[in-house]
Amino acid sequence: MKVLIERAWKKETYTIGRVYVDGKLFCNSMEDKDRGLRQSMTEAEVSRMKVYGMTAIPTGKYVVKMTYSPKYKRNMPEVKDVKGFTGIRIHSGNTAEDSLGCILLGHNKQKGMILESRKTCAEFERMLVAAKGVCELEIR
Repeated sequence: MKVLIERAWKKETYTIGRVYVDGKLFCNSMEDKDRGLRQSMTEAEVSRMKVYGMTAIPTGKYVVKMTYSPKYKRNMPEVKDVKGFTGIRIHSGNTAEDSLGCILLGHNKQKGMILESRKTCAEFERMLVAAKGVCELEIR
């Protein structure tokens, strides 16, 4: 399974994107502010630009795996090996305040929010499990 997030609306406190699964539009994403971080940067560069809890992860290519989350006490999608970030998950939520750097999934039906997030995340998790619990993620 290949997932592409195109960050489309970069606002002062949040970023809304389009999420494609295997080339088909699936939903929208909500992330913290895009501060221009790139996977090609050093960890020191990322750390200098990052604002804890208010920064989207660097653009680039990642592996997503279903792993156990001690916080949520269940298996969830985890974005692996993100420079300068730990515990990055794909989960439900409605605003950037629900994120702390994570990627939220839903539908952008209201300005500054995504809706239907729990349903959308449950469907994404089913797709990921069907893909043997691993996928490729690209963020642009």
